[in-house]
Amino acid sequence: MDFVSIIMGSKSDYEIMKNCADTLEMFGVKYELIISSAHRSPARTKTYIKEAEEKGAKVFIAAAGMAAHLAGALAAGTTKPVIGVPMKGGAMDGMDAMLSTVQMPAGMPVATVALGKAGAVNAAYLAIQILAIFDNELAIKLKEDRIVKEKKVENDSKEIEVLI
Repeated sequence: MDFVSIIMGSKSDYEIMKNCADTLEMFGVKYELIISSAHRSPARTKTYIKEAEEKGAKVFIAAAGMAAHLAGALAAGTTKPVIGVPMKGGAMDGMDAMLSTVQMPAGMPVATVALGKAGAVNAAYLAIQILAIFDNELAIKLKEDRIVKEKKVENDSKEIEVLI
């Protein structure tokens, strides 16, 4: 069974990452969601990656704050796509998380999305786009979602627009 794996570095990330899970659910994409730390529980993280791959994980999403490097640890342990969601917080309010997620060495890619809620949602969308490469039904759902978003912009504009 194909699914997306969401791994958070700590429970405090859940309120933001729930938006990622909700987005996957909206498209009918199965997912697992766990807490595991690259630094506080490295053996658990390594074991989970292997077990998730054996069960069918196709994409990994990693959320971590401060200078934690969960996404990098995942990238080191799998050849599946890894999407990093830097989390706000700490003395640098997320900048350290952004830099530790985006600055990967050549050959160890991590796709990095925005901080916080927008990043959580976009991580789900990116995972869905990756899965949709081989799933035509999912690709159609993505196209339909874009049409809905386009119509919403047009309708919102009609409510307030002033044209000469």
